[in-house]
Amino acid sequence: MMRAIVIHAAKDLRIEDRPEETPGTGQLRLRLATGGVCGSDLHYYNHGGFGAVRLKEPMILGHEVSAFVENPGDTGFTKGQLVAVSPSRPCGSCKFCLEGLPNQCLNMRFYGSAMPFPHIQGAFRESLVADASQCVDATGLSPGEAAVAEPLAVTLHATKRAGDMLGKRILVTGCGPIGVLSILAARRAGAAEIVATDLSDFTLALAQKMGADRVINTGTAPEALAGYGADKGYFDVLYECTGVAAALAGGIAALRPRGVILQLGLGGDMAVPMMAITAKELDLRGSFRFHVEFATGVGLMQKGLIDVKPLITHTVGLDQAETAFRLASDRSQAMKAQIVFSG
Repeated sequence: MMRAIVIHAAKDLRIEDRPEETPGTGQLRLRLATGGVCGSDLHYYNHGGFGAVRLKEPMILGHEVSAFVENPGDTGFTKGQLVAVSPSRPCGSCKFCLEGLPNQCLNMRFYGSAMPFPHIQGAFRESLVADASQCVDATGLSPGEAAVAEPLAVTLHATKRAGDMLGKRILVTGCGPIGVLSILAARRAGAAEIVATDLSDFTLALAQKMGADRVINTGTAPEALAGYGADKGYFDVLYECTGVAAALAGGIAALRPRGVILQLGLGGDMAVPMMAITAKELDLRGSFRFHVEFATGVGLMQKGLIDVKPLITHTVGLDQAETAFRLASDRSQAMKAQIVFSG
């Protein structure tokens, strides 16, 4: 048996014993090292789901994880090796997989997702059986850094969706982990100027530390962003990371004609200022999950080209797992809270 972090309903989080799985061909057994609490985990913990997605049965949470290889089987990995584990498990045979769109897989098995029923169980468990194709060598990284590969991949995928970023002016609305990682991804892609907005001075300070040229608290100084709306707008690209209609509207007002909106925030259906999008000839581009970008993100961290360490603000043990969820819900003091399963 192994221990796992299981959500039963909003604010009903339990550490339970679950049976270990048996690896098959092309799979390996992992000893979980570190898991990061993600925004979707928080939606399940605080609200029992998000939008139309609701918990219908107990579900193991978690999809941002790193692990040590315990039994490599026939995979070519070695015992004790640190790996970043991608939660993305497309089927490889549906029409979207065959078209090169694995993130849109019709039979996706994404860790810790209540979208299908039965739910896809998550990775917050002491022992995890994974496909070799999910595992990326994370040698040289700490387990905490390796566990940030998943949210980093989300922002790399969005950056790729934006197209050419060299010399562009970027606006990031929302400075949670995805927003701050978007700053890192945009800068690595060649952005010339990055402005970030949020309602929390704590997250804004970290965004500035991570490379934003200017940060704006739109709660205390809403007029500061409004100033970028002169002469039809200023920014070339908007990373919208809140899922809040007001943030999207404010960002669109600050975009110049033919700018690009990258919608990453998933707050449910939003009112969209379609007249402004039409009149400015803006491109509204959804960005959902990732696939090949996962390994790219690990490589960028290993080369020292992206440093995610400052994002990791809190680390707790498995027995204090719920503390990590409460901390991650408090944007006045936490950015990325992680749970250590083993060292």
